[in-house]
Amino acid sequence: MSRLPFYFIVGLLLVAGIAMSVHRHLQFEIPWVPNEQRQVWEIEAVITFDAQDGPVEVDLALPTQQAEYRILTENTASSGYGLAYQADEAGRRAEWTIREADGEQQLYYSVQMLVSPEAQAPVQAAPELPPAVEWESPYDSAAEQLIDEAWERSANNATFARELIRDVNGERQDENARLLLGEMDPAPLVVRLLNQAEVKARGVSGLLLDDGRRRQTLSTWIQVFDENDETWSLFHPITGVQGKPDNLLLWETTGDAVLEVQGGTNSRVSFSMMTHYQPASAAVRNHNSNDTLLNFSIHSLPLEEQALFQTILLIPIGALVVVFLRVLVGIKTSGTFMPVLIALAFIQTSLATGLIGFLLVVSVGLVIRNYLSYLNLLLVARVSAVIITVIAIISVFSVLAYRMGLNAGLTITFFPMIILAWTIERMSILWEEEGPKQVLIQGGGSLLTAVIAFLAMNNPWVRHITFNFLGVQFILMALILLLGNYTGYRLLELRRFKPITEEDKPS
Repeated sequence: MSRLPFYFIVGLLLVAGIAMSVHRHLQFEIPWVPNEQRQVWEIEAVITFDAQDGPVEVDLALPTQQAEYRILTENTASSGYGLAYQADEAGRRAEWTIREADGEQQLYYSVQMLVSPEAQAPVQAAPELPPAVEWESPYDSAAEQLIDEAWERSANNATFARELIRDVNGERQDENARLLLGEMDPAPLVVRLLNQAEVKARGVSGLLLDDGRRRQTLSTWIQVFDENDETWSLFHPITGVQGKPDNLLLWETTGDAVLEVQGGTNSRVSFSMMTHYQPASAAVRNHNSNDTLLNFSIHSLPLEEQALFQTILLIPIGALVVVFLRVLVGIKTSGTFMPVLIALAFIQTSLATGLIGFLLVVSVGLVIRNYLSYLNLLLVARVSAVIITVIAIISVFSVLAYRMGLNAGLTITFFPMIILAWTIERMSILWEEEGPKQVLIQGGGSLLTAVIAFLAMNNPWVRHITFNFLGVQFILMALILLLGNYTGYRLLELRRFKPITEEDKPS
């Protein structure tokens, strides 16, 4: 029979597992290694105003996901106020409302922004050109001269904006620029001149992130779209420097007001910020909780189920260890996958406590099982008696350990009691049929396999990979299938050929 379908399935599992893992790493930024740290900015906005003893509506622009920054969590503190988030293509805003308020009011909004080089900015549509507003004389001629001079020295919208900013604020500032600056601030003046030249541009508000700074305000930047309205460039309104600084967080990108308060006066918003590093897995957990078809992960489950699956997903690792040691090395174990269950118990008890508890239970159980063999009981009754015996042994050891102050001994209850009972039954039969040597070989093999499986399953890297990348399960399946296809000699069987090789040596 052709083995081609077998290798096709194995290859398909490997490709699917690797593709799923790489996709989760690239798309959802799941780190390959545990304890990887990510930078997170904590930003708090404080809104203050004086309420006028009546209904109040407060509208604050909120940041969105953008290049190099991704929103992790948001929180607000506004006692007595109703709160609603609004989001559309133009951006996100928070609206606080209250029926009656008087005196000084303070509202708080805080957001955690993850520094993420992989984060992409959403596509922004170019704004429509505003209706033309005619300048009064002599401002009209000053504006036209500024536009004409900058237009002559430019090649496209971006360079036109750069030249215009330098004419308004730089060394080339002339009487025309100073005349117009007497009427408007630099940023809205440049935007108005750009729109007058039919260049789509708007002022946006950004926050320069600086660790530990308090009571900061937003700064205005000029966003200029290209001739095709597909890409945009950001300019500093005073220096004309093009490009977005790494520490600039765009807070409002539609050109609208950042803060609007109805029913209050003296409104203002200030910002405090600080940065810290936290494990990448925790930093992206909120992002992973978005349950989509492609984001098929354990993180979308409740925490209790996540903790359960964190252990379940380790079982294939133990199964791979068992298959490797039995198929390639030739280690004999008592029960095929009993070592995996014992290794799981070791994870709960710790290795030293687990080994001592396992040897105590099995040793005492073998003695009692030896007595039961003289009663000539049926198999089911005998195994049931062994199960009750194991439970009694574990109970006695737990009580003794507790009274002696050995709290670690209480963890012996994590051992799978049914599996232990069957292990005692099989070892007892093996003792009767093949002698104590085979009991030591298979018992020792089981313990050795359990210890190796425990070391593999308890490794922080393995636990991180299996829990965060479900595609690894396909890879493990493919490896086990490949090992199952092996029909050669086992490593421990090679000693059988040692006499033959010695005979072939020249004397």
